[in-house]
Amino acid sequence: MPQASVGPSGAEASAAADEMPEPSPTGRQRLMQSLWPPRVSRAQLIVALLLFVLGLGLAIQVRSNSDNSALRGARQEDLVRILDELDDRTQRLEDEKRRLENQRTELETSSDQAEEARKQTVEKERQLGILAGTVAAQGPGITLTISDAKGTIEADMLLDAIQELRAAGAEAIQINDVRVVAGTYLADADGGGVSVDGNKISQPYRFKVIGKPQDLEPALNIPGGVVQTLEKEQATVTVTRAENIVVDALRPAKRPDYARSSSR
Repeated sequence: MPQASVGPSGAEASAAADEMPEPSPTGRQRLMQSLWPPRVSRAQLIVALLLFVLGLGLAIQVRSNSDNSALRGARQEDLVRILDELDDRTQRLEDEKRRLENQRTELETSSDQAEEARKQTVEKERQLGILAGTVAAQGPGITLTISDAKGTIEADMLLDAIQELRAAGAEAIQINDVRVVAGTYLADADGGGVSVDGNKISQPYRFKVIGKPQDLEPALNIPGGVVQTLEKEQATVTVTRAENIVVDALRPAKRPDYARSSSR
C-alpha cells in the first residue's frame, strides 16, 4: 500500500510566503522613479531661463537677418524707390519742424510786442496823468518857499517863477495845495494875496517842484532872476534841494463833451 507524503500545513505555507524577499525593481521602473515627480533645483531653473532667453535672441536675430536678406534680394529699382520715400519723409518732417519753429517764434514775438505795447501804454498814461495833474508824482527836485510879510508879492511875480521853473525842466509843480498844469492861471485876489485857478492861497507860498535840482536851483538864482526880484520886494526866499519831492495835489479828470479820438 503506497505511503502518502504529508505536505506542510496552510499556516506553514503562509509563513514561508511572508519570509520570501520582494523582487527588486527593474531598470525601467528605476528610470521612471528618477524622472517623476520632477525635482527642479534653483541652478536648473536658472539654466532653463538662460536657455529661453538665448533662444529668443536667436529667433529675433534670424528674423532681422530675414528682413535684411529681403532688402539684399530686392531689385535696384525697389531700393531706389525706398530711398526716395525715405528722403521725401525726411523732407516733410524737416518742413514741419521749420513751420512749427516759425509759428513758435511768431507767437513769442507777438506776445512780446503785446506786452511791450501794454507797458508803453501804461507808461504813456502815467506821463499824461502827471502832466494833466490827475495822478500824484514823486522824484528829485526843490522846494521854493516865499514869505511875504508886507504883502507886496503879486500874481505876476509867482507866474514868473512858474515859467522860469518850466524853462529849467520842471516836470510837476504844486503851489500850496493847488496843482499847476498847462492851463493854470494866477490872479491877484480881492483883499490881497494871490489866487491860483480861482483858489486863493495864503502865504508863505510853498512851491514843490520835481525836476533836476542842479538845473532848477541855478535858474532861480541867476542875477536879476526870480529870487533877486522877490527879495527886492522885501520877501524872504528859500530854495532847498531834496532827493524826493512828493507832488500829491490832484486835478479831477475831465471828460471832453465833444472831442473824440480820431484813431481807429
